[in-house]
Parts: sequence; C-alpha cells; structure tokens
Amino acid sequence: MPSLTPRRALLPLLLALLAGCAPVPVHNPIAQWVPSPNFDQRRPVLIVLHFTNDDSAEQALQTLRTHNSGGPVSSHYLIGNDGHIYQLVDDSQRAWHAGAGRWGTITDVNSASIGIELDNNGDSPFTQVQIDSLLRLLADLTDRLRIPRTQIIGHEDLAPGRKDDPGPLFPWRQLANAGFGLWPRGPLIDPPADFDPWMALGLIGYPLDNRTAAVRSFHHHFRGMDGDSLDAQDLRVLYALARQLGASS
Repeated sequence: MPSLTPRRALLPLLLALLAGCAPVPVHNPIAQWVPSPNFDQRRPVLIVLHFTNDDSAEQALQTLRTHNSGGPVSSHYLIGNDGHIYQLVDDSQRAWHAGAGRWGTITDVNSASIGIELDNNGDSPFTQVQIDSLLRLLADLTDRLRIPRTQIIGHEDLAPGRKDDPGPLFPWRQLANAGFGLWPRGPLIDPPADFDPWMALGLIGYPLDNRTAAVRSFHHHFRGMDGDSLDAQDLRVLYALARQLGASS
C-alpha cells in the first residue's frame, strides 16, 4: 500500500484534535444517561440595542472584553461609527450586556437576548453607514435565529431610570421603515375615554415600577424627545401600538 502523503497524514490528526476541542455534554451523575436526538440550542427571542458611551470603537472593544465601572461586561456585537461589525460573543451564548431589568415577561434579559453595541457617546447623531450595517445585521439575526422583527428594543426600554441608551437621537423610525422594531402604523387617532395608557405601556413591555422613568424611555423611543409626563400625542401612539399588539396576539 502506498504511504500517505504528509498532507493526507495530517488529516486524521487534525480531525482528532477538533474532536478533542468539541464541547462535552454535561451529564448529571445521579441520573442514567439515555440520550434523545430531539433537542436544539436555546435561542434568543429579543435584540437589545445600546450605545457604548466610549470615545472610539477600539476603546469599546477593550471595555467589552474586560469591564466597566460595574464589573465584567460584554455584548454579542459592536458596530463602529464607520460601519464595521465586530462579534465578541457567539450567538448561542449568554453575553453580559443588559443587566438588571425586564421586558414584558422576560426577567433574565441576558439569557433571552442578543446585545448590539453602537459606537456612539449618546450626544452625537448615529452615522448613516453605521445604521446601514445595523440593518444588515438585524436582517441576518432575525432571519437566521428566527427572532420576531418586532422584538428589537433599547437598553433603556428594559431598564427605565437606570439606563438611557440608545437615547433620543437613535433613528427608531428609520428601523421601522426597514421593517424592524415596534412602531405605530396608520393615522393616529384619539383613544376612547376608558383607554388606560399604563396598561398599554405594560402591554408593549415596559416595566412600570417607576412610571416616570418608563415614560421618559417611551419618549426617547417613540417620540425622539425628553419628557416624563404623558400628553395627548402619547395617548394616540400608545393606543395605536396597543391595537397592533392586540391584533397580533
């Protein structure tokens, strides 16, 4: 039999090394292991957008691989203001980006979400090339991971009063025009007299422990402005969103 060429001889060794690097399933020692083929990886159901509040993408990359003032921090993706996309954590793994907070019935947001950081200090407009890259990434993630396109929120939405990113300068309407995120459709009309705006805010997903902070986050997201009290236009927006969510439930 002819001898293996050096390249062919390396193939079995490489395959063995790769097999050795594959994760080993964790088996409970108090139970008998009877494996079933019917399983899948846990999948995220939410995408959370942030701004970095750093001076550059390079500084943000360092922070996201080490820590900030609150301790170790990470995110699945970072998009520079030049549109370059970096991935720091595998989609199937739990990144430390959301912290304390909740969205609707989701109380452990890190375990249920993908985190995307945008290179921005919160005081400057987001660049168009950055938003273009974000839209491309959102299309990939929602299609590949089967995340509903409405399930895209800001960090401040899930943590009102504690976080303020991505802030009132973020172009949520542009995302909505591309088919991403929850946004009121059609003409806005006055709600009926018995309409409850707080129930609508809760239906959207906002935690209502601090209603003033929840309104401020709602204003940043859906009105692009500051303010912590509801006005007539807020009621029209909330009524439209509640009707959309009621129609899709």
